[in-house]
Amino acid sequence: MIEPPCLKSGDTVYITAPAKAIEESFIFAAKKTLESWGLNVRISPHCLGQFHYFSGSDEERLADFQIGLDDPSIKAILCARGGYGCVRLVERLNWDLFKKFPKWVIGFSDITVFHQKIHRLGIESIHGIMPLGIVEGSDAAKETLKNTLFGASYTLEAPYVSENIAGDALGELVGGNMAIVTSLLGTSLSYSFKNKVLVLEDVGEHVYKIDRMLNSLELSGAFKQINGLVLGGFTEIEDTDVPFGKTIKELVLEKVQDLGIPVAFELPVGHIKDNQAIILGRTAVLKVTETKTTLLI
Repeated sequence: MIEPPCLKSGDTVYITAPAKAIEESFIFAAKKTLESWGLNVRISPHCLGQFHYFSGSDEERLADFQIGLDDPSIKAILCARGGYGCVRLVERLNWDLFKKFPKWVIGFSDITVFHQKIHRLGIESIHGIMPLGIVEGSDAAKETLKNTLFGASYTLEAPYVSENIAGDALGELVGGNMAIVTSLLGTSLSYSFKNKVLVLEDVGEHVYKIDRMLNSLELSGAFKQINGLVLGGFTEIEDTDVPFGKTIKELVLEKVQDLGIPVAFELPVGHIKDNQAIILGRTAVLKVTETKTTLLI
């Protein structure tokens, strides 16, 4: 995997909104924070717009993101927010210059679509906070994003969880939002899961939908191919009027507990305030013990 160049003081970060519309206060607050890190910030032409649910029409959002991919003065693209919309753009974009001159693409949630595309191109990307998280996220979420952009190494840690399965795993990090990962199974953007460490997180789903997605991953053969499994935040999960009857942890373990791979729950990744940055495509070491979990990136 190709590592985009690390940022240095004076480099330009481009904020663009490829999916849902976002309030301008979050954009300008994020701009201020990035500038305090010594970076220049550009805001895309339609970043603060609104076209129904989206920040702009497909054509406007497409044009904005293409600027970020093509402009050599832009060293990183920070997506403004997730929601929905990236899948409408991803294969209409021209990635040729990006492949020649890679740069960091940052985001999570719906931005998982771009992460999967970028992984297929053989380039690393950053699963991390966006402007809302820069405003409301934890200090660790902001610090790990900064460390990642500037090339400093770091380790993610999580306390012991009784449902964890102990063990060590080595592999490229893949994944992100579970709904996006499963929606792209069987498409040209689906991962090759072999020997990977799979990271999954989600928000606002019903328990039965999580079960459906786990079954899709199982039926695809993904779980039998991976070296390790990391579960981040599963937040704002809903249940049916007649309860489904199982927890998310129970549903996960039904699929993977007999596969002989380490499994770690509740890592600080996802739709949580402590959404710490990870480098997708980077070979990482997952260590799950009876005292804690570490992810060395």
